[in-house]
Amino acid sequence: MDRFVQRSQPRPASSSRAPLAAGTTNSSKRPKQDSHGPSAKRARLEEVKDSEESGGDDDDTLSRTLSNDQDEGTSISGSHEDEIFSAPRIQGLANDTPEESENEVDGVPVETTRKTAFESSLPAVATDREAIRQYEAMRASQSSQDVADDTASRLDKRQWVPGKSSIYVDAFNLALDTVLEDESHLFDGKEKCVFERWRALGYEAQYLYVRLFLRKAASWHRIDRLGYHSDISDVNLAIATLLESHKFPKTPSEPSSEGQILEDLQDWSLGDSFSFFDDSESHIKSLEEAVTLLSLDELKMLAKAAKVQGKNKAGLIQAICRTSSRQSSLMSLGLRRSSTQGSTDSRDFNSGSETPEKQEPNRNLHFLNKIIAITGPLIRLSEPILKLFERVHLVFYRSTEWTEKSLTTIILAKMARRNFPEYIVCRSSNIFASRRDLLEFELSMRREFEVDKVLEFNGPPGEVGFLKVVDIFEGISARWRDLLREEQHREDHVYEFGEGGYLRRFNAAHAYTRIAHKAAHVLGRLHRYKEEHELLTELLEQRLFHPARRGSWYQRKALLEERYMWEVDPDPISPNPEVQKKHWQRIALITCETALEDRNCHLIYHYDIQKRLLKLEKRMKVPRRLQHDFAHVKLREPEEHTMEGIQLVSDEADIKGKAGRGPSTKTVWLDDLGEPDEDGKPPQVSVEEMCLSHYRHEGWKGYHSEGGILRTLFAYLFFDILFVYVPNVFQTAYQTCPLDLHTDAFYPTRASQILHRLVEIENGGAEKILRGVHEREQEKRTCVVGLNWDYDINDLLELVACFEGGALAAVCKVMAEDYRARGGGVPDLVLWRTKQCDPDTSDNSNSRKGEVMFSEVKSANDRLSDTQRLWIHVLSGAGVRVALCNAVAREVRTLR
Repeated sequence: MDRFVQRSQPRPASSSRAPLAAGTTNSSKRPKQDSHGPSAKRARLEEVKDSEESGGDDDDTLSRTLSNDQDEGTSISGSHEDEIFSAPRIQGLANDTPEESENEVDGVPVETTRKTAFESSLPAVATDREAIRQYEAMRASQSSQDVADDTASRLDKRQWVPGKSSIYVDAFNLALDTVLEDESHLFDGKEKCVFERWRALGYEAQYLYVRLFLRKAASWHRIDRLGYHSDISDVNLAIATLLESHKFPKTPSEPSSEGQILEDLQDWSLGDSFSFFDDSESHIKSLEEAVTLLSLDELKMLAKAAKVQGKNKAGLIQAICRTSSRQSSLMSLGLRRSSTQGSTDSRDFNSGSETPEKQEPNRNLHFLNKIIAITGPLIRLSEPILKLFERVHLVFYRSTEWTEKSLTTIILAKMARRNFPEYIVCRSSNIFASRRDLLEFELSMRREFEVDKVLEFNGPPGEVGFLKVVDIFEGISARWRDLLREEQHREDHVYEFGEGGYLRRFNAAHAYTRIAHKAAHVLGRLHRYKEEHELLTELLEQRLFHPARRGSWYQRKALLEERYMWEVDPDPISPNPEVQKKHWQRIALITCETALEDRNCHLIYHYDIQKRLLKLEKRMKVPRRLQHDFAHVKLREPEEHTMEGIQLVSDEADIKGKAGRGPSTKTVWLDDLGEPDEDGKPPQVSVEEMCLSHYRHEGWKGYHSEGGILRTLFAYLFFDILFVYVPNVFQTAYQTCPLDLHTDAFYPTRASQILHRLVEIENGGAEKILRGVHEREQEKRTCVVGLNWDYDINDLLELVACFEGGALAAVCKVMAEDYRARGGGVPDLVLWRTKQCDPDTSDNSNSRKGEVMFSEVKSANDRLSDTQRLWIHVLSGAGVRVALCNAVAREVRTLR
């Protein structure tokens, strides 16, 4: 069977990518911002938010920003590693920053989530409705050429037959078939019985289920508003089929300890029977649930009949429920209104034929009947079956997040005519070794989600929230430690060729370690520094989970040792406070040295750790000859440049009020140094393009590329390392990168190859590597993540030649350590200029050498983000010139 998984690649680049050489004229067709990179807003959203203390002085800001950690690879906090678990499709699983936009499926809003690992590894393909229509038309054409095949045969072959198949059903069944072919051991007998019943459903019933499956989970749907009449000939028959109850075959089973453990690991059960849909008549018994199904206008109509009022929808719902409760209570006391004395209910009550207890639910039933009369019959996906199919998708995507786009792209991606790198493909069947591992993984993510709800989704948590997080951690801490020992044993005796790196992301200990990280933060906020220090020590002692966080753990641990531990955990040898302080300062110094020697302590943390180390040595009066010297990596302040130009605004009001604009407002400028438009006037450009023209006028070449050109260089220089064989990370033949590139498993799994390549680059081998990859792959325009073939090879070679080898290696190391998180924040402009060879000098070894400069363009009211500051530190620490270019309007004109 074909195994296609959703992919996605950076958006196609603009066709015009030539850099602007010194002395050339400007053009309105000059390359714009590189389309490979995320927008500034997206980049800020996907940056690491574990902000460390600035200068080593504020412990409350060290490792303290609890954003939506995609941990070490995509979220955006810490190091973004949990990108593949960022916005869960499975209800209650860890949610790490969903996207801000919404899509609609048949008019119903559906939350859009960040891409799955598969999507991030695959090339971009069109997935809109037009692309789906083209696919279906193509499949219809294919099927019409072979009229001898019967319908069942075509369906088995996943061929498009009008009215008998759909891209949605094809994709859904493809996921199910793939999982059951390779990983059926993860599902028990009852679950396999559900799958068999699913296969027996007709096409139209499957189509209706899948379309509702893609909507908001477990919500009620009005039958008269379902639609799909163009795809389903008999909606009522499809609904009746899905509402049909099926009993599980009775199989004798003896109770076992393992069976009890598995039951405890999940909070739902299939029971003795199942149906794919629930109906409102059998399942809506609560007025509180039913009244929420009404629209605002319908609520107003019901409230008017019940003679209640409310200011908004919530107020109306509350008033209706309160009225029903109040009237039920009065009736239970034997009270009634005189106008109802002749009613049947009153006579029955007076005659004792119905007890007060029975009348109370009757009052609710009265409102329920009114509501159902308004809405008509409703259906929803049966929750146990929904969760079962969500589990199938978790196993298929290796992710808890997926959308309609994820499903359709599975099919559409294989139609894209692209060339891909050569690598060994294998869809691993050992991601979850057993059913217990899968259930425990789900449970761990639910616990992680509970922590995130407290710390991130419901406002300031306060002391009560902090204590709840501590309780959650204490509840899983014993199991966490057991899992750490088990995983270390596998790493030492089972795994080969680095296969454990990616597999560990699907171990419950991965989520539990993140909970431990959050718990350490909470202990610090509660001033329980001794417990926090012990937990940080424990986190650092394990080296298998969240390695990209190690830098922040070292930073916080060293701060605690320098500041607080002498009070909360004094050395029993001496009661003298000064002796205690020096004792813990020595320990803090050792912590800093250990951090700098730890290869998993990322480069971005080195500057702050070095700064603390030097401060400790000075405070402890370490002899100068024994002190560390970090002068070779001393940060340089960015240069300040000012570019004056003519700014265009929409009207006179903008001229008067432009000073009050918010940050990051896009502005329009005239490029008066460039080539005029066809009408002879200077072209209108962005502020970055205006500044680029000024630099070009000063002799620089350059691009407005943000992170695009660095990602292109990284793809060239690490091409073979990206596609070296690592188990489990190439599960389709259509990937542009390994599945673990956007995680914290990428760097440690390939540390040997990466470090060897960095030495090559530092020794001046970058041009040779780049030229070799270009000669081999350019003609095919091979799809590689981040690689934009529109950049001229001569410009790239010239740029690489202008880089100092050590500086380029440092930049590449930062990219390799945390590819996803470091994609944003790169300065807007990359500039270079070569040095002229001196004919009087016999040594021409450096004749092509020049200089490189990055420039971050800032207009009025614009401020640097955290990731931009980080990149300025990285570049300046590597000896690269960095400029802050302030765009100043010497004149403001009105757009006409």
